[in-house]
Amino acid sequence: MTATDRAAGTTDTDSLAGWLARSSDAELIELLRLRPDLTVPLPASMAVLANRAEQRASVLRAADELNTLALAVIEALAIENAQAVAVDPARVAEAIGDRAPRKAIDAAIETLRSRALVWGEQTLRMLPVAVEVVPWPIGRSLEPVVAMSAEDIAAALSGLSPGERALLDRLAVTAPIGRTKDAAPGTPSDRPVQRLLALGLLTWVDEQTVELPQQVGQVLRGEPVSDLSTLMQPALHTRKHKAAEVNGVAGGEALELLRHCADVIDALGELPAPALRAGGMGVRELRRIAKRIGVDEDRVSLLVELLVAAGLMASGRPDPAPPGDGDDFWAPTAAVDAWLDAPPARRWHTLAAAWLDLARRPWLIGMRDANDKPIAALSDEVRSAMAARDRRLILELTAELGRGEGVDAADVARALAWRRPRWANRFTVGAVEKTLTEATALGVIGRGALTSPGRALLHGGDAEAEMESALPPPVDYVLVQADLTVVAPGPLTPELQERISLVADLESAGGATVYRIGETSVRRALDAGATASELHTLFATKSRTPIPQSLTYLIDDMARRHGQLRAGMAESFIRCEDPALLAQVLATPIAEELALRALAATVAISPVPLNELLAGLRRAGFAPAGEDSSGVIVDVRKRGARIVSKRLRPQLRIPATPTDDQLANLVVELRAGDRAAKANRGNGVRSDGSRASGAATMALLQLAVRVRRSVSIGYVDAQGIATNRIVEPVKVGGGQLDAIDPATGAVRHFTLHRISSVALVD
Repeated sequence: MTATDRAAGTTDTDSLAGWLARSSDAELIELLRLRPDLTVPLPASMAVLANRAEQRASVLRAADELNTLALAVIEALAIENAQAVAVDPARVAEAIGDRAPRKAIDAAIETLRSRALVWGEQTLRMLPVAVEVVPWPIGRSLEPVVAMSAEDIAAALSGLSPGERALLDRLAVTAPIGRTKDAAPGTPSDRPVQRLLALGLLTWVDEQTVELPQQVGQVLRGEPVSDLSTLMQPALHTRKHKAAEVNGVAGGEALELLRHCADVIDALGELPAPALRAGGMGVRELRRIAKRIGVDEDRVSLLVELLVAAGLMASGRPDPAPPGDGDDFWAPTAAVDAWLDAPPARRWHTLAAAWLDLARRPWLIGMRDANDKPIAALSDEVRSAMAARDRRLILELTAELGRGEGVDAADVARALAWRRPRWANRFTVGAVEKTLTEATALGVIGRGALTSPGRALLHGGDAEAEMESALPPPVDYVLVQADLTVVAPGPLTPELQERISLVADLESAGGATVYRIGETSVRRALDAGATASELHTLFATKSRTPIPQSLTYLIDDMARRHGQLRAGMAESFIRCEDPALLAQVLATPIAEELALRALAATVAISPVPLNELLAGLRRAGFAPAGEDSSGVIVDVRKRGARIVSKRLRPQLRIPATPTDDQLANLVVELRAGDRAAKANRGNGVRSDGSRASGAATMALLQLAVRVRRSVSIGYVDAQGIATNRIVEPVKVGGGQLDAIDPATGAVRHFTLHRISSVALVD
C-alpha cells in the first residue's frame, strides 16, 4: 500500500478482506507477526484470513498486548458504533479529549490497524467482537470522574465491618454491578449498602443497582490504582546509582546464591528429601534444609526451584538409596559435580538463565491455594505458562531506564498495568515486588536497577562475562585472628577456598567471610589426609597476620593424638601400636556396640562398615584415622547421593514464533492462493467446489501440459484443509500431478484424487 493510496483514501473498504487484499506485503507480514495464531493452518485466501482475524478467541488474544490508550480508542469507536458505520478518526480524538495528545491517539489507531482490529484510513471500521476486549464498562474511561485517591480508599476500607468488606470483595472479583433493594432512597442509613454509598466505596446507578468504582476494585484486588485524569503511561520515579555500585551488589548476591545452592546440594546429597505424592517437596524438608544452611524457608524454596530448573536436582531414585520405603526422592543429579567445579560466573549463568525462562512462580510457595492449603515447593500449583513472559516484561521495563537507574515495584506495577490493562491482575504490586526480589537474589537487579549481567542476560549478550567483571576479584590470602577465626576479605581462589573449608568451619558469610578453627575442623583435615606440617605451612604462607600460638598448639596436639588408632576394612579393623590404648578401647561400652573382637594385642576387628566404626570411636572420645590396604591415611567422608538418570518433568509448551523469512513465505503463499481462488470462480470443472471427475481432471491437466498453460486447482490435503493454487503442470501420471509453483519456483506434487477442481488460467 503506497502513501498516495493512503492519502487518496482509495484503500478504504467496507470489508476487512478487501482491506487486507490491498495491504502491502510488509503490512501483512507485520499482521502475521503480531497475530501468529492466524498462520495456523495457512489461510487459503484473504477471505479466509479475514474470517479468522474476526474470530473472538483470536481478537481477545491480540488485545492482550494493547495498552490503555489503545483500548480507550476501541471504547470510543464502540460508542460511535464503528462496527456498523465508518467513523472519522477526528471523532475518536474528540471523544478522548485532553487525556492524550493527538499524536499518541494516532499511534494507538495505527497499533490497532496493524493488528487488523480496525481498518481504513480516512474513516475507521472496527471488528464487531473488538468491543469485548475493553476490560472496563464502555464509556467509563471517557467520562469525567471525581475519583478517590488510593490513600482515601484504603482509609475508608479500614473502617468497614466484616460484612461490608465481604460485599465489596465479592463485587471486586465478579461483576462490578450489584442488584439490591437497599439502593432505593429512604433506606435506613445504617444498612451496609447505604454506608458504602456514603463512603464513596459504591456508586448509585438506580433504585436497585449499585456499582463498584474502578479504583476501589483495584485496591481490593491489590492492583495499581489508575489515574483517571489521563490515558498516558504513569511517570516512573527513578533513583540514580553508580553502575559500579549496582554491579557490585549483583556480584555479592551471586556469590551468596552460589554458596547457598552448594549448601542445598550438600544437604540433599547427604539426606535426599522424599517427594510428595503430588510431586512437590514437603514443608518439613524445607525447614530441615533451611535450618541446616542458616536461611529462611522462602530462600530455600527459590533455591530448590532454581536447581531443578537448571537440571542440577531432580526427583527419582538416588544412588546410594536413602533409608525409607519411598520410590521418589529429591536429590542432586549427576550433572551437579561438573557444575560445582565450574567458575562462579558460569555457575551463576546456569541458574540465572534457567530462572529467566522458568514457567513457574517460585514466590507463590507457602501461600494458600483455593482449598486453603499451603502451596508446596516444586508442586504443579507453582506452574504458570505466562510466568516467563511476565518476568521478561518486568525486566524489559527496567531495561528502558538508564544504567544505574532504580525504580520502585509500585511504579513498575503501575506502568505495566497501563501497558497491559487486560493483565492487570497479574501485575499487582505484590507480584511485581516478589519478582523483583527474586531478580535481586540472582544478581539480575541491584538497588532496584537492572545490572549489567542482567541486561546481557535479558538481551542475549555475554552475561557470563559481565558477571565475571562484576564479581569481586578472588584473593589468595586470609587473616588469622587470635581467637582462632580466619577472615577472608573477599572470595577466595578455588584452591584456597577448598583448603580453608577443610580445616575451618564457616561462621558467617558476606563481603568478608569468617571461618572458625576448632578440634573438629582440624581433625576433619587430618582425616582427609593432611599432615600437621601441611597445615602449619598453609597458614604460614597464606595468612597476612601473625599465626597465634594457640593455633600451632591446637594443630600439633590434634596431630599427636590423631591416627594412633587405625581402622580398616575387614568388614573393618582396628590396629594400634600401643596395646594399652587398644585395651582401653575394648573395655569401653562402644566395643560391644561395634562388636569389636581382639585378634592380637594390637589388632581388633568389627563387622560394621568403616565409616560407622570411625564414627562410633569418635563418639567414645577417641581420635581414629582411616587407612587403606597400604597403611596410608585416606579420606573416608561420605559422598552425596546422586540421581544418575533423572526423570524429566513435563514442561509447559509455548509455540515458537515464526521468523520474518517464514512470514514472508506465508504471505507469498497467501497471495498465490488468493489469486487462484479468484481465477477459479465460475471457471472450473466443478463450479460448486466439489470433487471433479477423474476423466475431466486428467483431460484438462494433460491439455495444460501440452499447451504449457497455467491452471488453478482446488486441492484438499491429508489434513482435510482445502486450498486454491495456480500452478504450471509439468507431468501427469501415476495418480500424481507434478507442477511448478510460480510463488516459490519449486516443483510440487499433488495427488490426483485430492484435486477438487481445475480451471485454465489466461
